[in-house]
Formats: sequence, C-alpha cells, structure tokens
Amino acid sequence: MTRASFVAALGLLSLAVPLGAQGGPSPAAPSRDTVLAAAREIMADARFCTFVTVGLDGHPQARVVDPFTPEGEMTVWLATKPTTRKVAQIRADPRVTLLYFDAGTASYVTLVGHAELVRDPVEKAKRWKPAWSGMYEDENRGEDYLLIRVRVDRLEIVSGRHGLRNDPRTWRPVVLDLR
Repeated sequence: MTRASFVAALGLLSLAVPLGAQGGPSPAAPSRDTVLAAAREIMADARFCTFVTVGLDGHPQARVVDPFTPEGEMTVWLATKPTTRKVAQIRADPRVTLLYFDAGTASYVTLVGHAELVRDPVEKAKRWKPAWSGMYEDENRGEDYLLIRVRVDRLEIVSGRHGLRNDPRTWRPVVLDLR
C-alpha cells in the first residue's frame, strides 16, 4: 500500500469529508451504536492488539497481546502470568491503552481506560483459549494464570469503510466517551 492510498483509506483527505456552510467539516455525527458496531468489527478483524501500560520509569511500554472479544460497553479481558512486567506496571498505574489496527482496511480502534488484575476462579474459568495450552501450568485454573480487565473510558476510531473519518485539518479521530 502506498502512502497516498494509506492516507486516503484512513480518510485523511479533506475531499472525503463533506464541507459545511463555514467551509469546515460538518459530517453527521455517527450514532453510538454505529461506532460501537464498527469498532467491534475492526477489533475482530485485527484479532491482536497493542497493549500499552505506563512503565515504572514513566515511559509507555507496548506489547502485542491476544485479547478476548470485548464485552458489554467495550470491557476487554486479557490473560497473562502474574510475573510479567505489565502486571507490575498496572499495580503501580492502572492507566492503559489498547490499539487494534486492521491493515487490510487501514482502520483502527484505540481504547483508553483503566486495568484491574483479576484472580477470581469463576472469571478465570470463563476465559480460556485452547491455543494457550502449554503456556500455563494448569490452563486457566493455576496460580500462573491471571486476568486483566480493562474498563474503557474512551474509544477512538478511524475507518473509511464505515464512514468514520478523522478531521481533515486536525486528524482527530471519531471519539466516543464511554464513562
């Protein structure tokens, strides 16, 4: 994909946004349901996402993770070992960001929220992927299997295929407050 086609796919070109009476963009605001449905589709197509925590040194720390399908109003669950850096980082500062990017459509969803560490055996039993066999001693039943629940405060999305384009001047994405 060339840079021009990538930029066009993201909807960054001002020609893709209708102009209002003042000459500025005035697209109809998409409904909450439209934004959430598009976000779920992009997240499913991307499958993996980048999970960003605040490092103990104050710098953002990013890694690719295999999250579960979002629940409700975009609560996202992840699994990890309690000995990972991300667990120590969440304990120190629960602010996190998840970025899902679908390269095929140059669409993305960013989720900004707060993470919680969950050891509850009932919750752990609900969330397991067979592909993870061998990574954890007793699958989702062991002490080495820990869940992370991300409660999302804000969703940002850009998807030309869904008509959710960012502002052509500021590049600000479509934003949905979920608090």
